[in-house]
Amino acid sequence: MRYLPLTDADRREMLATIGVPSVDSLFRDVPESVRLTDTVNLPDHQGELEVERAISAMAAENTPAGSVPFFLGAGAYRHHVPATVDYMIQRGEFLTSYTPYQPEVSQGTLQYLFEFQTQVALITGMEVANASMYDGATSCAEAALMARRVTKRSDVVLSGTLHPHYVATTETLLKYLEAEINVLPPDTAGDEDVASHIGDDTACVIVQYPDLFGRVRDLSPIADACHDAGALLVVAMTEVVALGALKPPGDMGADIVAAEGRSIGNPLNFGGPCVGLFATRDKYIRQMPGRLAGETVDVDGRRGWVLTLSTREQHIRREKATSNICTNSGLCALAFTIHMSLLGEDGFRKLAMLNHARTVQLYDRLEAAGLSVLNDSFFNEIAIDLGKPAGPVVDALAGDGILAGVPLSRLLPDVPLAENLLLVAVTETVTDDDIDRVVAALKEIV
Repeated sequence: MRYLPLTDADRREMLATIGVPSVDSLFRDVPESVRLTDTVNLPDHQGELEVERAISAMAAENTPAGSVPFFLGAGAYRHHVPATVDYMIQRGEFLTSYTPYQPEVSQGTLQYLFEFQTQVALITGMEVANASMYDGATSCAEAALMARRVTKRSDVVLSGTLHPHYVATTETLLKYLEAEINVLPPDTAGDEDVASHIGDDTACVIVQYPDLFGRVRDLSPIADACHDAGALLVVAMTEVVALGALKPPGDMGADIVAAEGRSIGNPLNFGGPCVGLFATRDKYIRQMPGRLAGETVDVDGRRGWVLTLSTREQHIRREKATSNICTNSGLCALAFTIHMSLLGEDGFRKLAMLNHARTVQLYDRLEAAGLSVLNDSFFNEIAIDLGKPAGPVVDALAGDGILAGVPLSRLLPDVPLAENLLLVAVTETVTDDDIDRVVAALKEIV
């Protein structure tokens, strides 16, 4: 049975209206040689039970994150998401909501976006945040574009400790602009002097916090160097949970914060979807991409919410738009907001400290086992020098049911120093037994 609602009479009426004799006439411009003459080579239709069995069999070939010791990170981290989050986002008033083209009618949507913005501004230490972006990488690229508008300068400096996916996305968005993108070499030693690369045409410097190798540093000196030269400091973050324990970028002089927010409220889901966070100083608000929901009162003095700023090209600004991104991650932003509301400030801090404590536990065990850890600082991710190619080691441990981490050679394939490095992430989901197994396995195989 084909689930098409139109009757033969409906089709005849439509064909008569547009003045063609048959449906085949609609395809007269398609050469006969490329038209299908038979059914597509696909299996016959099946019932729901049969399809469920087939899909389940295919899914069983994967190794779900929760079924084995899991230490993967490098920009996507496994955290516990309370069941309440999934229940709340499926409520009808949220599940059916979409982009508020008639914004003031969508009071519920605008309210949670307002709350989302408030949460993001608070944890980043910034003055204003927008109503979300696609993901951390595109937020980073949009930050570079925004810095160029603010400073009226062209060039961008990217730290060698910035995630390669963020680097590639930024290069893509700036590819056809008159911009020099200075990508510094990967800094495995932790002694990068990014400030020395700031010039008269530098619009911004982009650094990651914690960086690609998991290290944490004070960004204040870089911020001072940027501001002295008339440039902006953009701080990119792949692990937003770190803000529950670390000094916010805004308190260190950051001008823009671009982060990935999936760690809060959103599970891994085999790679997506994500939710981009974007926050800045109030004085730059007119150059901020995306949308901004605001709070107001109606004619009767009742509190309400409005779409205060909408700078996208599909609205009134067109070629003057500050962004060409045509949507935001609204449902993921809602999940973020609900999870943060459940945690509260104390819960958010406790979650971050639990992540760090688990990482300290692994760090100590690795050093006791004689393994070489590069980091002198970290939040919940560390880099290990295995003394041999990390890729085969990870493959071998995966065969034994341990997802030990991400070989940095996957992210930096052209960097010889990265070949032996393993990036290991630890979150609150890791158990004592998980740590025992991965340390013993790494010690034995290395």
